[in-house]
Amino acid sequence: MTLWFVFALMTAAAIFAVLWPLGRGNRTKGDGSEAAVYRDQLAEVDRDVSAGFIAAPEAAAARVEISRRLLAAADAQRRPPPGTNVGLRRVAAVVALVGLPVVAVGLYYPLGSPDVPDFPLAERARTPEKTQSLDNLVAQVEQHLANNPTDGRGWSVIAPVLARLGRMDDAIRAFRNSITYNGESADRRADLGEALVAAAGGVVTGDAKTEFERAVALSADDVKANYFLGLAAEQDGRSTDAASIWRAMLEKAPPNAPWRPLVQAALVRVGGSPAPALSNDAVAAAKDMSATDRSAMIRSMVDRLATRLKQNGDDVEGWLRLVRAYMVMGDADKAKAASSDARQAVAKDPQRLQQLNDGLKNLGLDG
Repeated sequence: MTLWFVFALMTAAAIFAVLWPLGRGNRTKGDGSEAAVYRDQLAEVDRDVSAGFIAAPEAAAARVEISRRLLAAADAQRRPPPGTNVGLRRVAAVVALVGLPVVAVGLYYPLGSPDVPDFPLAERARTPEKTQSLDNLVAQVEQHLANNPTDGRGWSVIAPVLARLGRMDDAIRAFRNSITYNGESADRRADLGEALVAAAGGVVTGDAKTEFERAVALSADDVKANYFLGLAAEQDGRSTDAASIWRAMLEKAPPNAPWRPLVQAALVRVGGSPAPALSNDAVAAAKDMSATDRSAMIRSMVDRLATRLKQNGDDVEGWLRLVRAYMVMGDADKAKAASSDARQAVAKDPQRLQQLNDGLKNLGLDG
């Protein structure tokens, strides 16, 4: 009797283990910690350049590599896991509740008898290890692809792994095969272009630019392709075009996009300035407005900020937001006038004045 009681408890525990995750549903959390690490690395590169520790070409290559990883992290965070149908979960719960005890009892009689001999230790030693190194796994996939070269799914799986391992020539070949056997897509074209950039040491080559242009043709809002097209313009000396591409990305991006700081930093680097930040409520309200009404709303917000700063001129960040907003709206005279007013307001505080001058330099104005 005791044995059957133990079996009943074990069955109940097994049923609970199956039903518990089905009842909880899908809950995913992303803290963006990986993206934060890459943003810190970008800032560290800028500090090293300012201190003269590394030259500009090495810094540019480092920025490209870190940016590539940040975009990849952002892309991974942006893709939600596939949802589970509620009806399917209920069916699975019923099957587990009814079928699991029946199957357990049915299997016990032929398999749970004490007369069945134990699995010999010699045979256990011959079983393969459950954990294998990444190199072994990659080698197995490569062997599979050598025997099945038209396996598009296999190429799409191994391509990013090869890129992460630094095997860029093999990664480029894998990305090309993925496109050949899986078909065109903006993501695949952008990934191929990114691999070409990495193989060239951070330079957006002509072949890479072509891939990014193809990606944009397939999806005009592809983040990775647009970012690298802006980088190509910057490397060609077309700072205005680069700023235009990156500013358009920021205008379309949600406020919490993990790649937003990366693009903002790139925009400042070419002498541009990102659009003034709006609250979440203001962003939601602006979506339903016409272009004229949206422009009027932004100008009204800027005017209110200017009025507040005239009453309290100690807010250095507020002055910088005001100057940045005037630059975005194309009011260069107002931007210069605001910078002059800001210096007068904080002239008696050397620390705030230094902070203000540093911020104005980043916006392309004389400190």
